[in-house]
Amino acid sequence: MLAGIVLIAPLILPLLSAIAGLLALAIRPLSRNLQNLISGIGSTALLLSALFLFLDVLKEGILVVQIGSWPMPFGITLVADIFTSIMILISGIIGFTGQIYSMASINPERIRIGYYPLFFTLLLGVNGAFLTGDLFNLYVWFEVMLMSSFVLMSIGRNPGQTSGAIKYVTINLFSSAIFLTALGILYGFVGTLNMADLAVKFSQARQAGESIGLINVVSGMFLIAFGIKAAVFPLFFWLPDSYYAPPPAISAVFAGLLTKVGVYALIRVFTLVFPLNEGSFQPVVLWIAGITMVTGVLGAVAQNEVRRILSFHIISQIGYMVMGLALYTPLAIAGSVFYIFHHVMVKTNLFFAGGLMERIGGTGDLKRLGGLYKNWPVLSVLFIIPALSLAGLPPLSGFFAKLSLLQAGFEIKSFWIVGVALIVSLLTLFSMTKIWTQAFWKPAPEIDDGECRERLLSQHEDVRSKKGQWYIPIFLLAAITLLVGFGAGIVFPIAMQAGEQLINPAGYIEAVFRSGG
Repeated sequence: MLAGIVLIAPLILPLLSAIAGLLALAIRPLSRNLQNLISGIGSTALLLSALFLFLDVLKEGILVVQIGSWPMPFGITLVADIFTSIMILISGIIGFTGQIYSMASINPERIRIGYYPLFFTLLLGVNGAFLTGDLFNLYVWFEVMLMSSFVLMSIGRNPGQTSGAIKYVTINLFSSAIFLTALGILYGFVGTLNMADLAVKFSQARQAGESIGLINVVSGMFLIAFGIKAAVFPLFFWLPDSYYAPPPAISAVFAGLLTKVGVYALIRVFTLVFPLNEGSFQPVVLWIAGITMVTGVLGAVAQNEVRRILSFHIISQIGYMVMGLALYTPLAIAGSVFYIFHHVMVKTNLFFAGGLMERIGGTGDLKRLGGLYKNWPVLSVLFIIPALSLAGLPPLSGFFAKLSLLQAGFEIKSFWIVGVALIVSLLTLFSMTKIWTQAFWKPAPEIDDGECRERLLSQHEDVRSKKGQWYIPIFLLAAITLLVGFGAGIVFPIAMQAGEQLINPAGYIEAVFRSGG
């Protein structure tokens, strides 16, 4: 009973928070403080529930709940192994820090439209996608995420926001159509969409040499659908504009969570249902990983706007996560799990810092920024920690994340992908250095326009008056980056356990079948 409550809490809490926020809007639509209070309680409760789930899974093993006591595979199955519990913990951390950052940066207009209920609906969709043990419900949770993220991306008057949102929803609807078509074929073929049940049935079919062609076609459709959502090459073109236009609080949460749901789906499905080493796609996925790294980092190097640089780096870093899946060894999968955790903390933090830089400087254009190191030394220190971690410098978390993937590549003698990963790391360091030298180190540009100067001074005063709300989330994520780096000897063994569970899914399958009768 207690295990069921712990497992369902990451879904119930954001749902209740969204409902409470809507009721508060109906009763007191202009009360920003009430919205902040409700969202603060909701995000704190979600973080605590995520931490309890993570610790419970580490202690008790894989947790499974059959909703409504329907037997598997007919009912809705919720499953949490170590990988899932890590992803739920990530969601809790980003929800908590994102809510604090929103208190400082989201304007009253967006709050009146329903920013916080949409924010928690997005977290509900993310957590549902992580917890579900059924492919159809994965599709449902993807759609919950898509609806809430599209509205969050659309509300407001930022230039380019509407076109970015339309591009985002169009390509994601295309992905959903492919996903739904694959589900229809799959259900018609095997009569189930429960992932553990599918794993057993497809294992038997492969051993008997049956329907290999159909299995490859359906797995290819899933690769395309999840590849779009993860923003891998050549399916990433929607991301830079979509993540650049919304306010920084929204961009940061999107950058941290949304593409990682696609990566999670790739890792889960291609280790459990369609093991990558048993199909024909492993070399293809490895090439996709390498090209995704290169195209993403070259796009970042070519940009001169802070959030555009960071958006292209999302694409580049997705390549590292997919690289671990493609190498398909326990160390490589563990490296992907570790990399996801590292990247979400670092990338969300960089978007937080980038948003504060825009607020202070009035722009994200590096040519028009400068002098931040002299005037905002705390922000300078807090920016350099995730920036260097993204590039993979020791002893930060990014170094150990990349080191594990490089070791996995050397183990199976896949030297070309190791070389690509190292070159991309150098280019990542170059682009982070470009932001540092242009925005922080060079002198602040002269402002001749008196009205513009007054507006910037007003924004500076606003930042100083809400300094805690701006700085606390950036500080917390920077502290996590340092703790994971210096404590890699403690953290990485947990990632190794997750990698072992993923690459040898017998324990997952057994737990689901045992709970489902």
